[in-house]
Amino acid sequence: MNGKLPRVTKLKNGMCYITLYTGCKRIRVYNGKKYGIDINPNSLPQGKRFAAAKKLAFEIYSRGEVKNKKLSDVEYLDLALSHKLSSNLSEKYKMTLIALSRKIKDITSNKIDESVIYKVLKEEYSNTSFNTLRRHLNVLFNKAKDLGMELHPLNKIKSKRAEAALHRPIKDLPGLLKQIYSYNKKLHLCCLLTYGCLLRPHREIRLLKWSHINQDQSYVFLAGESTKNKQNRKVPIPKYIKDYLEIGNSNNYIFSNTHKPHNKDYFKTLWRRFKQQNTNIQQGVTIYSFRHSGAIEIFKRTGSVTKLQRAMGHSSINVSLTYLRGLEVPELKEEDMPMI
Repeated sequence: MNGKLPRVTKLKNGMCYITLYTGCKRIRVYNGKKYGIDINPNSLPQGKRFAAAKKLAFEIYSRGEVKNKKLSDVEYLDLALSHKLSSNLSEKYKMTLIALSRKIKDITSNKIDESVIYKVLKEEYSNTSFNTLRRHLNVLFNKAKDLGMELHPLNKIKSKRAEAALHRPIKDLPGLLKQIYSYNKKLHLCCLLTYGCLLRPHREIRLLKWSHINQDQSYVFLAGESTKNKQNRKVPIPKYIKDYLEIGNSNNYIFSNTHKPHNKDYFKTLWRRFKQQNTNIQQGVTIYSFRHSGAIEIFKRTGSVTKLQRAMGHSSINVSLTYLRGLEVPELKEEDMPMI
């Protein structure tokens, strides 16, 4: 596949079109009807038209409709980004990929080599941040390489050794929960679900509906579209959580009690304000600390990595083993050590 990437243009009136070059001829394309593609960007709300036009451009390119010249590295990057933006990824992740693409295009308009990537990564002061951005860039350039980009600019850029973070358990869990309950009952229920059901607070819990909880309130059921690893989850609900559940309309989100969920920063903002008012909170504790504490409790009681994986909703045992290394769990006891 070696045609020129179709360019998407947005007019002042909100209309979008694709500029297609075939040989010396320039064509404007407003929908995919001519190519047998069921995409009509301008029939959508204005906020969704540009993304749909990008997807249409990718589909036209994929079908080999454009055949006049080899793409530049930046054009391959644009094509890879268009593909990722049309995928089922979180909005936050998409925004990260867009920001990285812009940084690269601020440095070069054509060739992308190691020196360009180093300029993008040099702003990162910690090894962990360096590795995270390197991983995001790798996703884009792996796709660009699949689409025909000649050289992969990250091949010789190695990850840096990052210091392992230690996730400590909350020292006085009942006391902290009592403080949170006095401050805000929604934040309290969020922390309970994070600890007792090991759900992820900012997406899985925030987007919980009453329909996700069965009639006797014994289980939470999450479809793959709601979870991080896109797999279905079925999690038991402990009794100490049931006491705080007041079943509402099955179509409503639990925390907003309406058909519309709270914004993505809702719990983050509540937690920040709670900590501002309660300066005696253990240093380094976040809402995710409840999930870490729940994981430690499960592993201490069961000793099973498989059960930990199921409870956490990890995609594989390897993810759970990596996670376990970051928890304050003693893997060796005195009786395990060599004897004389």
